[in-house]
Amino acid sequence: MDEQAADLREVVRAKYAAAASAVSAGGTACCDPQGIEVGENFGATLYATSDHTELPAEAVAASLGCGNPTAVAELREGERVLDLGSGGGIDVLLSARRVGPTGKAYGVDMTDEMLALARENAARAGATNVEFLKGAIEAIPLPADSIDVVISNCVINLSVDKSAVFA
Repeated sequence: MDEQAADLREVVRAKYAAAASAVSAGGTACCDPQGIEVGENFGATLYATSDHTELPAEAVAASLGCGNPTAVAELREGERVLDLGSGGGIDVLLSARRVGPTGKAYGVDMTDEMLALARENAARAGATNVEFLKGAIEAIPLPADSIDVVISNCVINLSVDKSAVFA
């Protein structure tokens, strides 16, 4: 990775780390990572109210995506799901419910603060079929052919090497 790409990745990591820290401190990530207020069609507002009430408040508060991949993913019992750039874990936790106890939901994120928050959220939710891994979405820290479904909530656009993500 060249120096410019490394610098860009660090900017993204730092902004999401700040958002996770704000949520962990009892605040909200109601704003995008640059602190700009976002509209009603962003983040946690894109999920059903029932999803909000069934998840830890911190998972909902940390949602910074621009969509709801679990609304369109056709997840089935027993499948293994991977969320690229899993953040605070909202999509991993929702996916884990849909794949059930015989399935597994993984999240990969490069931000230590988001991973810590996601693991806390999984514990709060009592989710036992989830695992959060540190890594870049360009180099997934899982064996090849170990995942049935890949989801991502507006994170691939942040990658410095989109070809590697899709490969």
